[in-house]
Amino acid sequence: MNAPTHLDSTPQLEDFPYRLTDNVRFADLDPNQHVNNAVYATYFETGRVTLMKDPKHGLVPEGLAWIMVRLDIHFRAELRWPGRIELGLGVAKLGRTSVTFDQVVFSEGKCVASARAATVLIDEATRKPTPLTPDIIEKLQPWLRRGVERR
Repeated sequence: MNAPTHLDSTPQLEDFPYRLTDNVRFADLDPNQHVNNAVYATYFETGRVTLMKDPKHGLVPEGLAWIMVRLDIHFRAELRWPGRIELGLGVAKLGRTSVTFDQVVFSEGKCVASARAATVLIDEATRKPTPLTPDIIEKLQPWLRRGVERR
């Protein structure tokens, strides 16, 4: 279940069904007065965690947890303060124990960064990967990125 687009193509915000807004903070800046590259990982984390940990979505069953195993970021343009950003997220792939997300940061209608993030579902007691449950798979369906087939 792979998205038909590549990370190098210019993403469109409407391809990402889960969205939220955030502010660029003065503390996000580096000495060059643009957002530091490390801060983008925090923006992407905000998008994933806001979706995954919201109890109304039911994506963290009792005794299970999600861990990050990979994050690939494509920096596309400078981002400066002050400003508002739009974060977009879509499920790109469902594996046996993993979920891969495509994510974007938009500012003033322009994609300034995109990422692919892989997370693995683990058993909290054993700390070992555990298969995605049918319930989790079903609850992730509304968040499939445009172009990704339902499973």
